Amino acid sequence: MPARDRYHENLKNALIKDAWTITDDPFHLKWGKKDLYVDLAAEKLLIAEKGTQKIAVEIKTFSGESEVADLEQAIGQYFTYLAVMSRNYPDRVLYIAVHEDIFTDIFDTAGEILLNK
Repeated sequence: MPARDRYHENLKNALIKDAWTITDDPFHLKWGKKDLYVDLAAEKLLIAEKGTQKIAVEIKTFSGESEVADLEQAIGQYFTYLAVMSRNYPDRVLYIAVHEDIFTDIFDTAGEILLNK
């Protein structure tokens, strides 16, 4: 299993505070003979809709030597996990969680262009 990111527990606690139930830590995906692990999976009961909202969250720290390389890795992981989840867990929405500074510095500019494509 992969190592936990620096903000793993912070995000987990924030989700719990927001009434999410952590269902998997980590969330195991099978891709042929390969094992993949998204950092967290959670669900939340939606009273008004009488259903459940399900998410999976990949936490990225961006602690490498190059933020561009970290962005490339994050987007590659995101689309890999998204492809596998769309087959096996189509009701679950995938998110990338990053620190606010990383979001402002990277995802507000270059990341937005890439994710919108």
